Amino acid sequence: MTTDIQRADEATDLLQHLIRNACVNDGTPASGHEARSAELLQGYLEGTGALMETYEPSPGRKSLVARLPGTDPTAPSLTLLGHTDVVPATPSDWTHDPYGGELIDGEIWGRGAIDMLNLTTTMATAFRHLALDGFRPRGDLTYIAVADEEALSTFGARWLCANHADEVRSDYVITESGGFPMNGADGLPRLPVIVGEKGVFWCVLTVTGTPGHASQPLRTDNALVKAAEVVRRIDEYRPRAELHEAWVRFIEGLGFPPELSEPLLDPDRIDDFCDELPLLGLARQAHACTHTTMAPTILHGGTKVNVIPDRVELTVDIRALPGWDTGEVRAMLDDVLGDLSDSVEIDFRAEEPASSSPIDTPLWDALQRVSRVFYPGSTNVPFLTVGATDARYTRTLGATSYGFGLHSTAIGFEQYGAMFHGIDERVDVESLRLSNEMWMALAHDFLG
Repeated sequence: MTTDIQRADEATDLLQHLIRNACVNDGTPASGHEARSAELLQGYLEGTGALMETYEPSPGRKSLVARLPGTDPTAPSLTLLGHTDVVPATPSDWTHDPYGGELIDGEIWGRGAIDMLNLTTTMATAFRHLALDGFRPRGDLTYIAVADEEALSTFGARWLCANHADEVRSDYVITESGGFPMNGADGLPRLPVIVGEKGVFWCVLTVTGTPGHASQPLRTDNALVKAAEVVRRIDEYRPRAELHEAWVRFIEGLGFPPELSEPLLDPDRIDDFCDELPLLGLARQAHACTHTTMAPTILHGGTKVNVIPDRVELTVDIRALPGWDTGEVRAMLDDVLGDLSDSVEIDFRAEEPASSSPIDTPLWDALQRVSRVFYPGSTNVPFLTVGATDARYTRTLGATSYGFGLHSTAIGFEQYGAMFHGIDERVDVESLRLSNEMWMALAHDFLG
């Protein structure tokens, strides 16, 4: 029988290998190369008795599904869902090699250490040791490591749910992220559980103009100048705040004093409050959780230095609150564009409304029981993630899907949020130990 320290060491080594595999997903079909990590994980789980299958809808874009069959067909099933791809990193920006997986002062550095190779690793380690210890769940326990989460899951969870629903369907699913401890007003830990996510509406705005000689710019119809005005209008647009159930229960659960909680629960005051908050990470989270947001991210235009541009493409990342559909997003864009609407074509490249799962469920109760083993006196609080996870696809199959893990206090809330797709991403070994032990305890509690 292994100890928790031995399992943490094993998870550390596995995480280092996953980081070094550099499964970098830049959004193109030929990127990712997740087969490297799917095969590594498959080899790691060999000999456990688990049933395993891999799926590769496009060369190199491989996902692994491993299952411990349940003993009771009527018992609920649980899936631990991780992804193996990571976003690109610029090595010159980092203190250490983003693909080196170095262990320095108790922390593993590298792209994906937080998003989400840490959880993908500890899910695998827990699954392996549960199997080796002879654990036989009442309902199926499934571990899935998918490709392509960082680019709309075309070759990952979305493809699996559409093409192999019976193989991946589960009553309950846990994926990223959650579980980073926050102190409540009473000094006791609050652990966020991701219960939903905003909608993804990515679009390309094509701004048109009239070409001409750049040596005579006076009163020209320059598409680039108009695109700059579109960017300015997007940046200055201020939609009204909307408070949804997960946000209200999150703030109420933290037990903040009235001077903090009241403005965060008042749609007429929250904007000014976010502008004044000294904690930038909290301000950004509070704003994004209560507003449909727009961020211009990519601009392409012009053909030659001496030609007035007649066409510019602007990519905009729109994240919509629960209840918003494409029509409402389009109406917001029309409002932003105003008198420029006739010069702008809108092409939606992704249209995925917000999704959420019920908060009061048997899995929620099990997570609360297990969390208190590791953080005595803690309370789990619901949270709406402002990013996107593969839970939006498992929910289409009827699964109650949460995001969770368990992290130590070594990395604070501000740091934790900044490392997602940021620089100097890293995770401490103690967080790996906590997550691994939590997964094992949860399996025994919920499926034992």
